[in-house]
Amino acid sequence: MSARIKFLTIGVFGSSEREFFNALVEAKVDTFCDIRWRRGVRGSEYKFVNSARLQKKLAELGIRYLHFPELAPTPEIRQKQTAADKASKTAQRKRTRLSEEFIAAYCAERLADFDARAFAQKLGNAKRCVLFCVEHEPTACHRSLLAKELERQLGVKVTHLVV
Repeated sequence: MSARIKFLTIGVFGSSEREFFNALVEAKVDTFCDIRWRRGVRGSEYKFVNSARLQKKLAELGIRYLHFPELAPTPEIRQKQTAADKASKTAQRKRTRLSEEFIAAYCAERLADFDARAFAQKLGNAKRCVLFCVEHEPTACHRSLLAKELERQLGVKVTHLVV
């Protein structure tokens, strides 16, 4: 089953509403996996990825929406990145990589027991599945860690869409 699913990732920071949804359509995404803890973004610029609006637009595009909060970093894990960003004087939306503390905590608390085959089964008949969080750069987001784990366990190649 999982061998036939094409996995992609996408963030939203730095893209417009049109660019974001066009990227999904052009990539022929049929399943959208929201891996955020909180499904909202502050500010009007990205209101289109706040949960209700996002789900409505995806439905219009014929893209199934799924939420996997168990794959999101907990507030405690996020706090490790916030502290690292503060120490390096890096704004979240300008971050290009994750801190070692965040990576270690996310891997230990979220990926240690992650079963990629079971995850793929939850996706049902998905053919092209995108993992979504907000950061522009995949390396600045936990979605890159999940992508690496999918690659390791399933032997697939995950493509990062950078809009």
